[in-house]
Amino acid sequence: MTKLIVFTDLHMVPKGTSIIGLDPFQRLSAGIAHVNRYHPDADRVIVMGDLAHQADRPSYERLKALLDQLIPPLAITIGNHDRRDIFLDVFSTCARDEDGFVQQAIDFPDCRVVILDTLFAPPYDYPRSHAGFLCTRRLAWLDRQLETAGDLPVLLFMHHPPHATGFTGMDLIRLINEVDFYDLVKRRGNVLHLFAGHVHRTISGSSRGIPFSVFKSPVHQQPMPFDAPDASLSVDEPAAYGIAVMTDTGVLVHTEDYEIAVRDAAVA
Repeated sequence: MTKLIVFTDLHMVPKGTSIIGLDPFQRLSAGIAHVNRYHPDADRVIVMGDLAHQADRPSYERLKALLDQLIPPLAITIGNHDRRDIFLDVFSTCARDEDGFVQQAIDFPDCRVVILDTLFAPPYDYPRSHAGFLCTRRLAWLDRQLETAGDLPVLLFMHHPPHATGFTGMDLIRLINEVDFYDLVKRRGNVLHLFAGHVHRTISGSSRGIPFSVFKSPVHQQPMPFDAPDASLSVDEPAAYGIAVMTDTGVLVHTEDYEIAVRDAAVA
């Protein structure tokens, strides 16, 4: 049974700075310690982008120092807050495809994991590049990974959700070519589950008949009002990571609110 730990939206900042009074370094450090204590047997820790809040080198260097502490092996991609060139300069050994995009496919005995780079840049033209996009080359790469998966079901990991999630502001900056994406995925028919971040909320459901899970951030979260047009609203709610476990009949998906999790339960 393949076990995957999933982090997204780390938003690392330079030392001495914070986001709405929260310290991304401290919160992620606690999450990594939690994973190392309770899930050292995980087959991968997958990180789905928005790694550095301002895409600056000092933040990537701080982040790398933390991620290097993980016991399970790491697989990582980028999101709309990142810069591909600066990230790759710091994470120089990170897997990428033949075109230089930060994406990879990993085979396990019971599934193929496909990790996508949905960054709509360069040029880094905000707010335009806060939306996600899969260009022709990335879609062709994805098609090859689905085609060659054989009998393995595919788990897809990406920063931007490829469909609306109900939050007005965030839905304006989702994957903008979702029709092309879903046409490809539905044609191949072997994607078991989609995983995304970006929204800073725990969301689950299905789109075009494919189940999906969206995970919260280790740092700040999206407030619940659906009709807020501002995509930058943030609240202080407990940090979390995801857990995905393959079974004989499918995949189980959990959220671990590690800051408030209690392991030693009392008997009523």
